Amino acid sequence: MRAALTMRRMDNDREILQSAATQARGLAIDAVSACKSGHLGLPLGSAEMGAVLFGKTLSYNPDEPEWLNRDRFVLSAGHGSMFIYSWLHLAGYDLSLDEIKNFRQLHSKTPGHPEFGETPGVESTTGPLGQGVGNSVGMAVAAKMAAAKFNTAEHTIIDHKIVCLAGDGCLQEGVAAEAIAYAGHNGLDNLILIYDSNDVTLDAMADKTQSYDTLARFEAFGWETQRIDGHDMDAFLAAYEKAKSSTSGKPQLIEAKTLIGKGIPEVAGTAAGHGEGGAKFQDSARAGLSLPADDLFYISDDVKAYFANHKQGLIEAYNAWGETFAAWKAANPENASLLEGAMNKEVPSTEELLVAIPEGDPEKAVATRGSGGAVLNAIASQMPLLVSGSADLHGSTKNYLKDMGDFLADSPEGRNLLFGIREHAMGAILNGFAYYGLHSASGATFLTFADYMRPSVRLAALSHLPVYYIWTHDSVGVGEDGPTHQPVELTAALHCIPNLDVIRPADHEEVAGAFTAAVTRRDGPTALILSRQNLPQISSIPAADRRQGTLKGAYVAKAETSELKLIILANGSELQHAVAAAGELGEGVRVVSIPSFELFDKQSADYRESILPASCRNRIAIDAGVTLTWHKYVGMDGKIIGIDRFGISAPGGTVMKELGITAENLAAQAKTLLG
Repeated sequence: MRAALTMRRMDNDREILQSAATQARGLAIDAVSACKSGHLGLPLGSAEMGAVLFGKTLSYNPDEPEWLNRDRFVLSAGHGSMFIYSWLHLAGYDLSLDEIKNFRQLHSKTPGHPEFGETPGVESTTGPLGQGVGNSVGMAVAAKMAAAKFNTAEHTIIDHKIVCLAGDGCLQEGVAAEAIAYAGHNGLDNLILIYDSNDVTLDAMADKTQSYDTLARFEAFGWETQRIDGHDMDAFLAAYEKAKSSTSGKPQLIEAKTLIGKGIPEVAGTAAGHGEGGAKFQDSARAGLSLPADDLFYISDDVKAYFANHKQGLIEAYNAWGETFAAWKAANPENASLLEGAMNKEVPSTEELLVAIPEGDPEKAVATRGSGGAVLNAIASQMPLLVSGSADLHGSTKNYLKDMGDFLADSPEGRNLLFGIREHAMGAILNGFAYYGLHSASGATFLTFADYMRPSVRLAALSHLPVYYIWTHDSVGVGEDGPTHQPVELTAALHCIPNLDVIRPADHEEVAGAFTAAVTRRDGPTALILSRQNLPQISSIPAADRRQGTLKGAYVAKAETSELKLIILANGSELQHAVAAAGELGEGVRVVSIPSFELFDKQSADYRESILPASCRNRIAIDAGVTLTWHKYVGMDGKIIGIDRFGISAPGGTVMKELGITAENLAAQAKTLLG
C-alpha cells in the first residue's frame, strides 16, 4: 500500500523533479565555472538521484539539521561537493544562493570538499576517497547501538537510515573494502550505499583499473544488491524503497549506472567530465539544458515552491516524531536524561572520573597498556555510552570492556567493537561514531600500525572529533618482534598532526590522567601511547599530583633540593631512567615528566615557566624514539638521547641497553652539560 502510494506521488512529481535535477546541474556548472575549479562529473551525473533523495525519500528537517532521527546522507565522493550544496540549498537548509555563488571562496559555507561543522546538513568531512564509506558504517553501528539502548516496545525514537553516495574512487580504496566487509558481517541493515557507477575514473575509463563484478563483490561481503539506471527516477525510487523496507537483515547496495558529466555533451561519459574541464562549455551546456542564458544560478519558481511544500511535509513528520519522543521521555526519565546529556555533548567532570579510577599499587610494576585497561573499565562504569574496540588485539591492547558485551548482528547492545584486522576502517568507523554524536568511542592497535589509521586520524583532528586511540607496544621495548614492530618514529610523527593531543604516560597514575583527558576532550582527538613492558610506579610525588600533572601535560616529577643546575625531561618508559639518573647526579637536578607536549603547550606562560624556567639552559631529554620533536624544549644548548634509526630484534631490555636508553648513559651525558 505504502509503495503504491509512493509511486503514484512519483507520477505527479516526476516533471518538477526533473526540472529540479536540470537546475541543480545548472548550479554546479555555474559555480564551477565562476571559480574555475571543482568537479562537475558527479553533480551532473547524479542529479536525478539527488532530486529523488532530497525531494522524495530522505527524512530530514532543514530547520533542525541535528535532529536525532534524521536520515544521515554522506557524500563519500566529496570532490563532487556541488551535488550536496545544490540539494541542501534547494531543500531549504541555511545555505543561501550567495553561498552557492561563493563556492570554494574564502570563509564561504561551500568549501571545496564538504567539511563537518562548516555547512548545515553536511554530516561528515569527505574528500579523501573511501573515508565517507567508513564514516557511514560507523554511523550505522552507532545508530544500531542507540536504538538498542533507547527504543522501547512502546516507543520507537530511532529508526532512521544512513545513506551514502560513493563512486569508483571510493570503492577502489582499501578503507572502503574493510568497512563494507565489517558492515556485511554485522548485518547493518540500516545502511544504504548508492554506488554512482559511471565507468570513469580521473585518469581514464574505469576498465583500465578494475574488472571485478561489483554486485558479486558486495554479495560476497554479505550485502543485498540492486542495479538500476541512475537517470531513471522511477527506477531509483523503487530501488530505494525496496532497500529501505528490506527485511533481509543485510546492508543495501544500489548500483546506479550514470553518465558522468551528463548535460555537457563535449565531455559527458569521458574522463574529461570528472573535473572542471566541462566548465568552459558553460554557455552551450546551459542552452542544451534550456536554462535562461542571462540568468546564472537559475532556480525556477515552481521548483522553489515544490521544495517549500516538501519542507512543510518534512516538518509535519518531525513534529509527529516529537510527540512520540515526548511520550518516551515521560515514560523513561533515566534514559531520557542520559540521551539528552549525550545530545548536548555532556561528559562527566574530570574530578568525577578521577575519583572513580582506583590508584595503582606503588610497589607493583605494570605495563601502561595494563593500567590502560583497568582505567578504561573504571571510566566505562561511569559512562554508559562509552564504547571501545580493537583491531583483533584485545588480548594485547588490554582495552576490552569486561561484562559489557560485544557488538554483533544479534547483540547490538554490546559495547565492545570487534573490528577484525582492519585498522584503516577502524579509524573511519570511529569518526562515524563521533559524527553521529552520542557515544564516546575509542579503538586500539599496536602503535606501529597507527599509520594504517593516519588518514582517519588526520580527518578527526581537522573535524574536531572527540575520538581517542589506544596505541600500545610503543617503543623498541617491544623487543624480539624486531624493527618492523618497534615504532621509533611514530610518536614524533603524530605530534605533527595539528589538533591531535598525544599523551605518553609513564605509570598507572599518569595513565589515569591521560584517559581522563582523552574522554573529557570535546574539540578533537587524543592519542594514548602505551607500553608493552612493565614499568615501575614513579612514587616520588603523590598519585593525585601525577594525575593532575598529566592533565596539564607536564609536571615536576622530582624536584631539585638545591640551586637548579640541570633539567632532565622524559616521558613514558624513559621517565624511570630520568629519576634514577637524577639520584646519581646530585641535588641541583630537576626531573620533568612531559607526557603530552600538546597539553603542556596549552597551559599558561606562568605554568610553563614554573616547570621549565628559562633561566636553566642545561637540559637533557631521553626518548626511546627519534629525537626530532624534543628540540623545542631542550633548546640549542641542550642534549637529546634518542634512537634516530630503526630498532633491533632482541629482548627489549637488551635493545634498550644497546641503543643507549639507560639511566647510566643518561647520567653520563648529563655530566657533560654540568661540566
